[in-house]
Amino acid sequence: MSSIVVVAPHPDDEVLGCGGTILKHVDNGDEVHWLIVSSMDSKSFSEEQIKKRSDEIKEVSKLFGFKSIHKLDYPTSKLDQIPRNEIINKFGDLFNSLNAEVVYTVFRDDAHSDHKVVFDSVFSATKSFRCPSVRKLLSFETISETDFSNPMKDPFKPNVFVNIEDYIEKKIEIMNIYESEMGEFPFPRSTEAIIALSSIRGVQSRCKAAEAFILIKEIS
Repeated sequence: MSSIVVVAPHPDDEVLGCGGTILKHVDNGDEVHWLIVSSMDSKSFSEEQIKKRSDEIKEVSKLFGFKSIHKLDYPTSKLDQIPRNEIINKFGDLFNSLNAEVVYTVFRDDAHSDHKVVFDSVFSATKSFRCPSVRKLLSFETISETDFSNPMKDPFKPNVFVNIEDYIEKKIEIMNIYESEMGEFPFPRSTEAIIALSSIRGVQSRCKAAEAFILIKEIS
């Protein structure tokens, strides 16, 4: 049994990036913890929207079978205004308290500025002298962010693939809980688009559906 932490800048990143992989970890008996970095704030969102998102998070967590949920409640799209050391220290404290062995997070060059901040902070927080329990760090792709990244930056080049043939249907079911985030194809966050990406990653790894990752580091 391993301690796994999935770091999501926003709720829904975890499903899009590694939803099938999370389900597979849970089925394998691993303890999977969900770290949500940002949240809706009352200045930008209505009470109704905030309540709905809170209910969605509870339902998503139940369907995934997360061992725990941790919320930092930083304002969405404003992470670059938070002192970086503050975020790094909070990440490091959590990883150490959970004795995290594997950490999943977003791709550094995604279009969303929050993703850049989160990746850099996770990368710093998982240095071996800060979090000696972390043996593996992986970066996932987030449809609608990774695919719209700056073409002058490094593209997402996966070198790890996880077969999610048995989990793609449940991944879609969970993603549909985030009603306001989903749209009609060819909108990126649509059932058809999510299945299409999993099929492409499956072709690359000789299975019917897969999720792809970049292995950032592994200590064996």
